[in-house]
Amino acid sequence: MTAATATVIDGRAIAEQVRAEIAREVAAWVAAGHPPPGLATVLVGEDPASAIYVGGKQKATAEVGMRGFDHRLPQDASHAEVEAVLRELNADPEVAGILLQLPTPPQVDGAALTSLIDPAKDVDGLTPVSAGRLVQGKPGLRPCTPSGVMELLRRHDVELEGAEAVVVGRSDLVGKPVAQLLLAANATVTTCHSRTRDLPEVCRRADVLVAAVGRPELVRGDWIKPGATVIDVGINRTDDGLKGDVHFAEAAERAGLITPVPGGVGPMTIAMLLRNTLEAARSAHTR
Repeated sequence: MTAATATVIDGRAIAEQVRAEIAREVAAWVAAGHPPPGLATVLVGEDPASAIYVGGKQKATAEVGMRGFDHRLPQDASHAEVEAVLRELNADPEVAGILLQLPTPPQVDGAALTSLIDPAKDVDGLTPVSAGRLVQGKPGLRPCTPSGVMELLRRHDVELEGAEAVVVGRSDLVGKPVAQLLLAANATVTTCHSRTRDLPEVCRRADVLVAAVGRPELVRGDWIKPGATVIDVGINRTDDGLKGDVHFAEAAERAGLITPVPGGVGPMTIAMLLRNTLEAARSAHTR
């Protein structure tokens, strides 16, 4: 077996660059007389992973000079109680962005509540209005992880215009929006899923391959076109630790660029959340 030849994309380093840029922009925004952008997080229940995610988002918010509004509701909170909190945040001028941490407990309809968030404050980019704006190519807040994928591609000068891009996965959270963003960048996009015939053969066409399906090491090395860019969005907890959707060691022998798991796409998600919060604050000021 030959040594890996792909250049590994350092998502942590790029996320740090983005966060430093945002901190400078927030400082300039505040120096110009504006209040710091405010990010409100809403967490229902005691899910440990969700609590860690929300804590990380609030910490990152403070580090770039924004204000954090951390709302925690008990495990048995009713749908109506969560809805009331979201409606208050929609009306609060100090809150530029709102994030409802998913998943929610079963008595709370997370999808229905997400759709209640003011699209102008939808920093997760998940409301039906935000999704519609993305599809129609209109300005709006874009989902954070897909935006992070695009930022990694941009900072590595990956040529997307006319390129063949293959997205494995069609979730509302990643697969569909990243396909739309690639299309907007003038790539030719194929979206694959569990019913795709001869998935390996479709992947072999890809100049840019985005794996976002949630199956550990599904994508093997011989699925990769030599020199392709491989973006692995998967985070799968296995007995052997965290694994991506791509078999990294095999894929790295053929790819030109590749993201690792962890340390690839993951760190970009919070960085792009901060970017969205600043954009939402700027947009609110101009309305």
